[in-house]
Amino acid sequence: MLKSLNISNAAVARNVSIDFDDGFTVITGETGSGKSVMIDCLEIISGAKSSKDIVRSGESKAEVSAVFEFHGEKENSLDNLGAPCDENGEMLVYRSVSADGRGSIKINGKSTTLSQLKEVGAVMLGVNTQDEKNFLTDKREYTAILDSFASNGELLEAYKIKFGELCEAENALKNLRYDLREKNMLVDILSYQIKEIDAAKLTSDDEEERLLKLKTKIKSAERTAKSCKIIYKALSQNEKGYSAAYLLERASAALSQISDIVPNAEDMIRRLDEYRYDIVDIAETVKDALESDIDGDPAAMLDRIESRLSTIDKLKRKYGADIAEIKMFRDESRAKLKKLLDSEEAIEELEEKVESLRNKASSASEELSSSRRNAAKVLSEEIISTLRYLDMPKVRFFIEVRADREDGNYKFTSDGADLIDFKISVNPGEEPQSLSKVASGGEMSRVMLALRSSMNKKSGADTVVFDEIDAGVSGGTSERIGLLLKELSESVQVICITHSPQIASLADHHYLIQKSNVGGRAESSVSLLGDEERVAEIARIIGGINVTDKQRAAAKEMLMQSRAVGATEFEDKKL
Repeated sequence: MLKSLNISNAAVARNVSIDFDDGFTVITGETGSGKSVMIDCLEIISGAKSSKDIVRSGESKAEVSAVFEFHGEKENSLDNLGAPCDENGEMLVYRSVSADGRGSIKINGKSTTLSQLKEVGAVMLGVNTQDEKNFLTDKREYTAILDSFASNGELLEAYKIKFGELCEAENALKNLRYDLREKNMLVDILSYQIKEIDAAKLTSDDEEERLLKLKTKIKSAERTAKSCKIIYKALSQNEKGYSAAYLLERASAALSQISDIVPNAEDMIRRLDEYRYDIVDIAETVKDALESDIDGDPAAMLDRIESRLSTIDKLKRKYGADIAEIKMFRDESRAKLKKLLDSEEAIEELEEKVESLRNKASSASEELSSSRRNAAKVLSEEIISTLRYLDMPKVRFFIEVRADREDGNYKFTSDGADLIDFKISVNPGEEPQSLSKVASGGEMSRVMLALRSSMNKKSGADTVVFDEIDAGVSGGTSERIGLLLKELSESVQVICITHSPQIASLADHHYLIQKSNVGGRAESSVSLLGDEERVAEIARIIGGINVTDKQRAAAKEMLMQSRAVGATEFEDKKL
């Protein structure tokens, strides 16, 4: 249950702290006193989206914290959600909202995400606001409501797996089913592209670079050849025999004749020989470089190189920035062509797979539908019983579950293949119509209460909050709503914000929200009322500004009667 709630700098709630007890609690107060702020804070602490507008003017952030106590199965559920309670079975939930829109969330002092808080919030707190009645006008919510009541989590998950596999296979089949003309056209295009690239016989990725270098070399071949000949003749051999190597050889021979006269002659002879060897090596290297790449007529070689470079350039314009990309394009095109050529066989295989998966999805869907139909019958009967007790004696209500089909086949969605509608008739002689179209505000409030009552009995949060559930109903009906809330509080903690004296008088605990002026600013405060204070507050709700003795007496009588309501009162009155 919710043990305490602390609010700091949230609109008019500058510093509000409330300690709650189990059973049935009501909160009353004049319009604008801060009740809606409390509802907003309870929604925030249970995982709703927050807005910086809640931050009190002039403050940097709003803070909300709540202490919950859990035992047994719910404590185990929280463990499974990764949010364990402390050793006392308690959980502290903290949330802040900054004026710049940022915020933080902590569970037992550990930072967490909004998505995890939503999961935890579904276990610890159910907040039913005036706006929430709108969800009953949206048929898309009906499936989730019924599945929750039926505890269809495992069946729904099993179906979703089959549905996902079916969707994947159907998409694959759709992609393979090319129009025959488009398929043949694409086959022709891919075949031409592959043939064109293969005809070029591309091998080395650096071929273009090597051809460009050779082209440059050939274009300067005449100048290069002339220079090479000069170098070779000057260094190694020429017709007159006066090359550098020849002269060095002559000098070495002459020096050897006078080696006995010239100091260090042998060392100098050795050095001259080394110079001659190096010079001859340079000459030969230059000669080899001239002859290695250029083999034959340079003009013919240039024509062949230009033609090859033109072929490569043409392929680059079509298929890639370089030879490596062209070859990659060819490989990808081959894979696509193979896939297209094999598509007919693949289509047949996929068609068989889709049919098999459709049968499996149908079986899972039918199992889910059966569970929904059984749950719909039980839930409908419970809602009818509660609505009749809540002054709707002629009401007819049922939950319609029917298969959604097209051409005899199920129309699968992520939630199954059922069309679910909540149908109601409140007056004799009228055929039931969709709840989303015909229910008034007061009727919708009672339907929502009946639904929430059944849902929480089945499986729901341990603390349930109702915001003005009595809106749009008469005093007699309000009393019955109060009795229903009283009965519900025997299994869960119930907190109700109300303007109804009948409901307020039936509560186990009564809090009053008041707004006052503190230092020129409006501030809300919350106090637990004693017996005399409850009489005064209920009399105020009955009479308004000027409370009479009769109204005080009526309030006192309401409280006395409410204390006489036993555990079986609700069932007795319902019967």
